[in-house]
Amino acid sequence: MNSLKTAVLMAGLAGILLALGWFLGGMDGAIIAFVIALAINFVSFFWSDKIVLGMYRAKEIPRSENPRIHEMVEELAARAGVPKPRVYLVPTNVPNAFATGRDPSHSVVAVTDGILKMLSQEELKGVLAHEISHVKHRDILIGTVAATVATAVTMIASMLRFGAIFGGGGRDRRGGGLELLILAILAPLAASIIQMAISRSREYAADEGAARVSMQPLGLADALVKLAGSNKAAGGIATPETAHMFIVSSVRGSSFASLFSTHPPVEERVRRLRKMAGIAA
Repeated sequence: MNSLKTAVLMAGLAGILLALGWFLGGMDGAIIAFVIALAINFVSFFWSDKIVLGMYRAKEIPRSENPRIHEMVEELAARAGVPKPRVYLVPTNVPNAFATGRDPSHSVVAVTDGILKMLSQEELKGVLAHEISHVKHRDILIGTVAATVATAVTMIASMLRFGAIFGGGGRDRRGGGLELLILAILAPLAASIIQMAISRSREYAADEGAARVSMQPLGLADALVKLAGSNKAAGGIATPETAHMFIVSSVRGSSFASLFSTHPPVEERVRRLRKMAGIAA
């Protein structure tokens, strides 16, 4: 059901992008919008992991430096049936984690200094299992495509707004400047909502997968409570463009973008995990 929902939402994102391109320049505009999306996704597919790891100054953790975390990742990856991801450390005391990489054979699990200091072994195993579940189900690729298509929608909508305000561009034979302006405002909003829905769906699926792989749903539940509280107090470390990658919402500052959370409520995630463990929330 989650996979079907994701496919429908991705189709909706693509439809918004092509519709904007068509309003901007007819069939040629739709083709240009499609080519732009392909180009952005090509770059994201091959280099998004390097870009994100560089953004957060993450460094690979040698096995000799922290054999415990390597052993946990190795064990969980074997249970999940995927190759062992590389393990990276993000130098910040804000506790969080994310996975990146274009497929299970080129995957990375990144943890922060803060999460290693804060969580117990059982809780950390739940977090690592969550990220490995993302790797197994190729959620990284899905999230990257959704984010880049949403970015393309925003970029084309900006062009439409400019044309509507100043009387140039756009398919005026399909509507006047006011109609185009309304479309240019609503399309990015719709794209953000769809991207948020895709991300939330994949988070629930990763929580469920983590509970099965680690066999410790309560460990992940306890970790989520700790991480959510600490990130709220610390203000987070993520940019709006990469917020969907982290295990808990971690958007910097109090920007309007933080209102469109890419994560389900922690309370609901914990309730579901406790239900899997057979404990009333």
